[in-house]
Amino acid sequence: MARPPLSPRSPSSPRSPRMGDLERVVMEHLWESMAQDEAEGGATVRDVHAKFAGEREIAYTTVMTVLDRLSRKDLVTRVRDGRAWRYRPSDTREALTAATMRNTLDEIDVTNRRLALLHFLDGASSAELADLKAALAEIEARGS
Repeated sequence: MARPPLSPRSPSSPRSPRMGDLERVVMEHLWESMAQDEAEGGATVRDVHAKFAGEREIAYTTVMTVLDRLSRKDLVTRVRDGRAWRYRPSDTREALTAATMRNTLDEIDVTNRRLALLHFLDGASSAELADLKAALAEIEARGS
């Protein structure tokens, strides 16, 4: 069965909700499951809860609550599958990261934006700076 595409949310979406630590871990489990084709149609609460086995003690109801919150934040989509819900990330890890970075920059006063970028890039490795230069060249080539 072909996997439906992720939502068309772009990095310039209005707001990217902030995630708590447990929400982030659950999202990582969902992204990994999707990448490994373990959850083509999405993962149930039981599937996600099973991923925590041996990793950390967490109640089934906690996983259910976290997935419900992620759904209300539009970070995951869910569809009924019998009595269970199947959850899928609404976006890729990369798109969500980009949206979060964009929103953080948008919250900064324009006069401080350049300094914030400089501080962010100050700790970047040579490889990360090369990736950034390549990304900028790609954007310039597109005419954006």
